[in-house]
Amino acid sequence: MANVVRAALVQATWTGDTESMVAKHEEHAREAARRGAKIIGFQEVFNAPYFCQVQEPEHYRWAEPVPEGPTVRRMRDLARETGMVIVVPVFEVEQSGFYYNTAAVIDADGSYLGKYRKHHIPQVKGFWEKYYFKPGNLGWPVFDTAVGKVGVYICYDRHFPEGWRQLGLNGAQLVYNPSATHRGLSAYLWQLEQPAAAVANEYFVAAINRVGQEEYGDNDFYGTSYFVDPRGQFVGETAGDTAEELLVRDLDFDLIAEVRQQWAFYRDRRPDAYEGLVQP
Repeated sequence: MANVVRAALVQATWTGDTESMVAKHEEHAREAARRGAKIIGFQEVFNAPYFCQVQEPEHYRWAEPVPEGPTVRRMRDLARETGMVIVVPVFEVEQSGFYYNTAAVIDADGSYLGKYRKHHIPQVKGFWEKYYFKPGNLGWPVFDTAVGKVGVYICYDRHFPEGWRQLGLNGAQLVYNPSATHRGLSAYLWQLEQPAAAVANEYFVAAINRVGQEEYGDNDFYGTSYFVDPRGQFVGETAGDTAEELLVRDLDFDLIAEVRQQWAFYRDRRPDAYEGLVQP
């Protein structure tokens, strides 16, 4: 019998406040569960606007502890209700002065499995993230969930192949990549980098982008979220580029072993020759 996982993702427009944003995602999750999904992931800092378009101290108000904060507690209740694994990207405060761009991973029974903190932090026009976030310091965890082994790589991380590879070496079968990227040069890269990473590392990738414009800047988030398989092929159609959308797709995890046997990229790696890659 095929090892098929029905997976979901949400690309969403900003509502204007955290309460309605979280409530909207809860309804998307319930709909995904009604459609048979067993895992769902949300976009980067899903419960807030993409405030990094500006550098203003008022936006520290969006931060909360993980897992003790209200959003993750609420998502744990939602996981128990729906029986789904949930990937929950939020703005994390660890202690005063220690802030991270984080995703919590919650198992289908509501248990908190751990978190990933974004490693690569951009600081360019429209993406002033170093003002808010410290670089991630928790490595490249892969979480043993009810649906399989799940990793997370957040937005700007996707431009760096090293983390994709480490997630594969750590056993990932599916990697969620929650993002906030706008029209321009990145639109060309959006449907290039994640499929390439899926091929190079021979696992599934869920690429999630915000959609629409928000009040803190001119970024036009273009959606087009998708699932891609280990052969670099889209699983079904991508989402559209202007509207909120819930995608639900069937992922055949048996394809991972098939591709790894056929292409054998892990067999032919040469870590003994890669020392120069980690030199400053």
